[in-house]
Amino acid sequence: MTPLGAKLARQIVATGPMSLADYMAACLMHPEHGYYATRDPFGVGGDFVTAPEISQMFGELTGLALAQCWLDQGAPAPFVLAEPGPGRGTLMADLLRATRGVPGFHDALRLHLVEASPALRKVQAQTIGRDDIIWHDTIETLPPGPLYLIANEFFDALPIRQFQRGETGWRERMVATGPAGLVPGLGPEGARLDLDHRLGDTRPGDIVETCAPATAIAAEIGARIAEYGGAALIVDYGGWRSLGDTFQAVADHAPTDPFAAPGMADLTAHVDFEALARAAGPAAHTRLCPQGVFLARLGIAARAEALGRGISGAALEAHVAATHRLTGAEEMGTLFKVLGLYPPGAAPPPGLEP
Repeated sequence: MTPLGAKLARQIVATGPMSLADYMAACLMHPEHGYYATRDPFGVGGDFVTAPEISQMFGELTGLALAQCWLDQGAPAPFVLAEPGPGRGTLMADLLRATRGVPGFHDALRLHLVEASPALRKVQAQTIGRDDIIWHDTIETLPPGPLYLIANEFFDALPIRQFQRGETGWRERMVATGPAGLVPGLGPEGARLDLDHRLGDTRPGDIVETCAPATAIAAEIGARIAEYGGAALIVDYGGWRSLGDTFQAVADHAPTDPFAAPGMADLTAHVDFEALARAAGPAAHTRLCPQGVFLARLGIAARAEALGRGISGAALEAHVAATHRLTGAEEMGTLFKVLGLYPPGAAPPPGLEP
C-alpha cells in the first residue's frame, strides 16, 4: 500500500467509509502525497497526453476562437484571459502565439491561471515565458471584468460522488477497507431530493455521478460572463447527462485500478455537460459538439495542410497522426466534447451552435 493509502486506511478505520469525492480529492491534491501536488503528469514522460501536447493546432484554433469572441463583443479592454488547470502551460503558450496578430488583443489581456499545484506552476511559468502571470488557487479569486476562459480536461479531475439507485432510494458508493487494502462499497439506501429528477431515466442498479465542485465553478464562470461579458470554451470527455460508472485511473498511459495505489495514478470521471450548462445560467450555452466537428469547423484541415508543407518522412507521419488523434471518430474526435458559454444575446463562440 502506498503511504497515502495507509493514511486513508487509518482514517477509514477511525471514522468510517469515505465518499468517493473525499477519496479523489486526497489522491489528487494531498499536499505531501497527492498526484498533482507532487509531479508533472503530462506528456510522453508522464502518465497521459492531452490535446495541447499532441499538436499545437489545438491551442491555436481554440485561442483564435476566443479572440473572435472578444472581437465580436467589441474588444473590451482590459479583460481577463483565464485557464483553470493549465497543465504544463502548453495550450496557453500556443494560444498566445496564435493571437499575436489580433489587433489590441495582447495589450488588453490580463493573464490569470487557476492552478493549486506549486510544481505545475513552475512548469507553466517556464513554458509560457511571461512575467505577468497571476496564479490563483480557486476560480473565485479571479478579478471582475470580461472573462475569456478555456478549460481543457479540467472538469474531469474534480471530485465526484456516485449514487446507485435501489428499489426505494439511492445508495452512495463509498471507499472502505478490506483484506487487500482500499475497496469500493455501498452506503445505506435512502432518499435524495437532489436526484429526484433522475428517477424517470434510471432503473434499480443504475449509477449516477454528481460533481458539486464542477457545478459551483460553472456557476461562477456563467455568472461572470452574464454580468461582464466574455466567453468560455469547456473541452472534456463526457456526455450530456451522467449515467453509469465512469470513475477511472490512468498510470503510465494505461488504465489501472483506481484503488490500487492512491496518490500514484490520475483519477478522473466523465463530465456531465448538462449539469455544467444548467449551473452556468444566466449565461447562455451552446449545443454540445464533438471535438472533431468543432476543430473541423475552425479550419484544422487548412492549418494541418499549412503546417505539413516543408516536412516529410517521420515528421510528416507524426503530424498526420496527431491531426487524426485530435479529430478521428475512433480517437479524441468523438469522445471529447466542447461546450461554449457566452452572454445572452451575443453570438456563440465560433464553431459552436446556440
